[in-house]
Amino acid sequence: MKLNERSLAFYATCDSPADNAGFLYKRGERHTAYHRRWFVLKGNMLFYFEERESREPVGVIVLEGCTVELCDSAEEFAFAIRFGGAKSRTYVLAAESQAAMESWVKSLSRASFDYMRLVVRELEKQLEEMCRAQDGGCRGCQGSSGSWKPKLSVPERCPERLPALPAVPPKENGCAVWNNAPRVDRLPNTSGCGGHDGEGNPRPPPLPPRRRASSSEAGSAGAAAVESPSSFRQLHEQYGQEVARLRQNWLKKRRDPRL
Repeated sequence: MKLNERSLAFYATCDSPADNAGFLYKRGERHTAYHRRWFVLKGNMLFYFEERESREPVGVIVLEGCTVELCDSAEEFAFAIRFGGAKSRTYVLAAESQAAMESWVKSLSRASFDYMRLVVRELEKQLEEMCRAQDGGCRGCQGSSGSWKPKLSVPERCPERLPALPAVPPKENGCAVWNNAPRVDRLPNTSGCGGHDGEGNPRPPPLPPRRRASSSEAGSAGAAAVESPSSFRQLHEQYGQEVARLRQNWLKKRRDPRL
């Protein structure tokens, strides 16, 4: 089919990515000779150019309602594009290598919209089967468990227990009262001192009686408090003289041990 529309020519030479491109040998329709052409596959359209640098394609093959299959030909690595119908043309092409032939046959077989429809239907079928399997599994789980509902268990953190601080016993008149302290298992006291009360708590030792100052001591203390600095100076001088006398005696004895 000859091209007369510029839209197809622009699409063939634009910068859109091609599904496959390369040199193939194309057999003529009237003459059975093969001509080397540059082929570009975009979507379901196979364009072919006389040269790789050509600006416009020579022709285009719309790959709809056709089959791609290997064929016997004088050229090696040949394959054919066959269309249904009595007067439809068959395009015979040949690649330059086995790998190139396999690549072109695979890409041309997947280029038609009919193939894409089959792929989409197959994917939709697989998706439906997966959804049914998941729905059946979920229903089975709900039926077997009755009213059970899955709950997301969140680990509960127990509050950290800090070690208990020792209780400070209250004080009475500056002395700790032992009876208010927490109970501590102790061995019974057999020494006769102290003892335990009816509840098993240790008894505190008896407090010593408070000493009351006598009148004489109170008078002397008051007199000492009333003493003037002059009496203190006299007392200091007396003790100083006595210390000096004792020191002189000690020095004498050190000089003459017979004394």
